[in-house]
Amino acid sequence: MDFGFRILDAEKPATQNPKSRIWNHKSNQREIMPGHQSVDPIIIYCDGACSNNQSSNNVGGWGVVLKYKQHIKELHGGERNTSNQRMELTACIRALEEIKSKDKPIIIHSDSAYLVNCMHERWYERWQRNGWKNVKKQPVENRDLWEQLLELLSRFDVTFQKVQGHAGVELNERADVLAREGIRKTPT
Repeated sequence: MDFGFRILDAEKPATQNPKSRIWNHKSNQREIMPGHQSVDPIIIYCDGACSNNQSSNNVGGWGVVLKYKQHIKELHGGERNTSNQRMELTACIRALEEIKSKDKPIIIHSDSAYLVNCMHERWYERWQRNGWKNVKKQPVENRDLWEQLLELLSRFDVTFQKVQGHAGVELNERADVLAREGIRKTPT
């Protein structure tokens, strides 16, 4: 199933690198494609964090920076008894839920290998074919969030770009600060 999203493997955002290499899901290969032509994309940076990850008394947070032209919107939130992976997915979901316009391309920047690799390697297709079981025949973790994310992705033209975490990318660093703020503001 083609959800209409792509993976950028260039470190620079497509708006700064008009000939970014992307993963084309239709041809199932990497190719050089021109950047988005006349329509400015919606840029999203999303991040998740978890304090005491994998303990029974943890708190997670997610942060999002949405940018369209000169407009910026920030979101954050948190949950108790969660995981870093759930917060990474939640950040992406919350960002897409904010998008009202379906006619603008969206570029999602994430430092989550879990999120970007799933999109790049199309893990979700195997999971769906196998009744939401992973290669070890175990139930896929975070299925509820993956299904929610895939449904949202089907509405938009989305490109995923992997960014290196804590590498000085301004809006990615801001999303990280917002995720930690989500942790701080979540009642214990």
